[in-house]
Amino acid sequence: MPDNLTRITGLLANFDSAESDTVRSAYDMVSDVMKDMKRGNNRPFIEHPLGVAEIIVENLGLDGDSLAAYFLHEATRFNESLIPEVEKKYSPEIFGIVVGLNKIAAIRPKDTRLEAENYRKLIVSYSTDPRVTLIKLADRLEIMRNLHILPKLSRERKNTETIMLYIPLAHQLGLYNLKSEMENLYLKNADNLSYRTITNKLKATERERQGLVKAFINPLKDKLDKAGIKYELKARTKSAYSIWRKMQAQSVPFEGVYDVFAMRFIIEAPADRAKEHELCWQVYSLVTEEYEPDVKRLRDWITVPKPNGYESLHTTVKNKEGAVMEVQIRTRRMDDEAENGMAAHWAYKGIKRVKELDAWLSNVKKMLESPDKEVYTHMPVQALEEVFVYTPAGDLRKLPKGACVLDFAFEIHSNLGIKCSGAKVNGKVVSIREPLHTGDVVEIMSSRNQKPSADWLNFVVTSKARAKIRQKIKEEEGRKAAAGRELLERRLKNWKLEMDDELMNELVKFFKYRNSNDFLSAIADEDVDLSDVKDFIQKYEGEQSQSQLQGGQNLQNLQDSRDSKDNKDSKDGRAQKKESSKGDGNYLEIGKLNDIGYKMAKCCNPIYGDDVFAFVSAKDGVKIHRMSCPNAARLIEAYPYRIQMVKWKDNAATTSFQVNLKIIVEDELSNGQYIIEEANRQGVSIRSFSIDDRYSGRFKVGYDVKMQVSVGSNHHLETLMAGLKRLKGVRSIVRMK
Repeated sequence: MPDNLTRITGLLANFDSAESDTVRSAYDMVSDVMKDMKRGNNRPFIEHPLGVAEIIVENLGLDGDSLAAYFLHEATRFNESLIPEVEKKYSPEIFGIVVGLNKIAAIRPKDTRLEAENYRKLIVSYSTDPRVTLIKLADRLEIMRNLHILPKLSRERKNTETIMLYIPLAHQLGLYNLKSEMENLYLKNADNLSYRTITNKLKATERERQGLVKAFINPLKDKLDKAGIKYELKARTKSAYSIWRKMQAQSVPFEGVYDVFAMRFIIEAPADRAKEHELCWQVYSLVTEEYEPDVKRLRDWITVPKPNGYESLHTTVKNKEGAVMEVQIRTRRMDDEAENGMAAHWAYKGIKRVKELDAWLSNVKKMLESPDKEVYTHMPVQALEEVFVYTPAGDLRKLPKGACVLDFAFEIHSNLGIKCSGAKVNGKVVSIREPLHTGDVVEIMSSRNQKPSADWLNFVVTSKARAKIRQKIKEEEGRKAAAGRELLERRLKNWKLEMDDELMNELVKFFKYRNSNDFLSAIADEDVDLSDVKDFIQKYEGEQSQSQLQGGQNLQNLQDSRDSKDNKDSKDGRAQKKESSKGDGNYLEIGKLNDIGYKMAKCCNPIYGDDVFAFVSAKDGVKIHRMSCPNAARLIEAYPYRIQMVKWKDNAATTSFQVNLKIIVEDELSNGQYIIEEANRQGVSIRSFSIDDRYSGRFKVGYDVKMQVSVGSNHHLETLMAGLKRLKGVRSIVRMK
């Protein structure tokens, strides 16, 4: 290996004199810091930054500022006192890269496998200059090349970080050579036996593959040239890691992986979909004329593209000797779309996408392919709409931008959020309202006496925090209402008075509260004088007694009139029913039925605004049914002369009605918090709520949510049901008895 002086001299030869001076100055600083430091193999530690520098220049082709920034990062990482000197001496662009690299170096993933996506996004969020991520990838590649010199635990941690964090980033950037090398190094360290077996088999079959390429290309080249089709032909051999992955996924040996070797035809075609498809199928025809296709392995993503937009023809063919090869056929537009657009190769391999991350990484890739180095300074960088903060134990948590201490507390645990009284952020005591920033270390402080208040809803931003706060406020209101009910019932017993739902509704209206819970809570808070309640009840019962004396006679007269028709035939009955339904004059307001008394039928529980009718019987008096009641058809058909059409009074909406709903939920909703949040948003009082898991065999496929709510009208109910149906995962809603 060349000595360190030779290596740095060779690197400086890539830059002009000004850049070379900047790089040399930065190298002198890091060299001085590391002069007494050794690596795990007892070699000088300066060999690590020199190895990274060679990747930065030779593999990535970055500029002198990038290299200088990397050297300065290594110097300040081990000697923070140099940071002011670096900021003063070097350009803002260089210092910005240094800061970003230092932040990434400070990341200490506690469990990379569980939080891989968050850590990847954290790395990108620190990369305000896109060169930061590229330099970090170079740094990781050098570490992987020398992983054997690290202690066993460090090797395992670095290997896991590489496969979970850095290989996906390299793939997203289109740095396929760098990605493949890191993948192979990962496999070499994770499963050395499999790595050696696959690489040895690849070496043993290399000559065979080279002969196969020549034998495959020649006849196809002649056919394509004669057809006047312009194309680019690419041949590739899968990496050892890719072959290993396919062997694991398909449970096959090395020989069972059909696409170890593949050919890709990239066709030049006009911007016309029909012409593109025609040319692709023409190439497919020429290939399958020459070679035997495996029709079971034909994948037509041209006629029907993948959901992410990927378009290509894939097939597997076999030559006369029985050798198998995968062939991919696509146009230049399709290839560009697959490499750079919404159907980028890394996306359909299963790596998660984030809109802002895509745009940023797309710009980085364009930068790498652009010969104009000035693109660095003009590249737009979009900030991610998230912040990443740490627990004192080092766990990483992701929160939406604008999240505060209280959001973080609820993210850790609901009970911690409820009792949160403040926090220490980076060692400084702050309030629950304090906004959080990426990189903050947050230690929550709690108090037994802390209780959620409606004011909390004004500054939390996460749906989890908002739902839990509303839930606890509702629970507190429920406890207060229960205390108020107990107090009222005790007084009623002393007064020898009784309470029913109808009287409660009258009390709520008289004292001008929104619902019975608010009224009972006001009693508990002593906002309502119980002596006033007693006066109202006594007055109300006196009026009811007088009404019932008159109503009893009216009911008997009405029933006698109805019963006199019992012996008439059904034809006469239907005729009378038809006659009785003519004109508004025969429609009685429900309010007027108070003169003879009425009840809401339990079989269908009508609410204000429903289409209803009255059924008159001697035993039960007047019952109000919904037109959609399960018993409606039978009653109307059998007793048409006992049916009276009614309509609601205009002011009936001041009463509250109880409705039972059954909500069928698919697996996307892991709990009922979104349903509760939607009900609260629409001002609906929830009386009861339960969730039952639904299984198909051994697998959970969804949930059945049952809830009883208090609404003012059927319009209120319809608005609630429409809102619930818009929630993700809600398949259907049924109004129950």
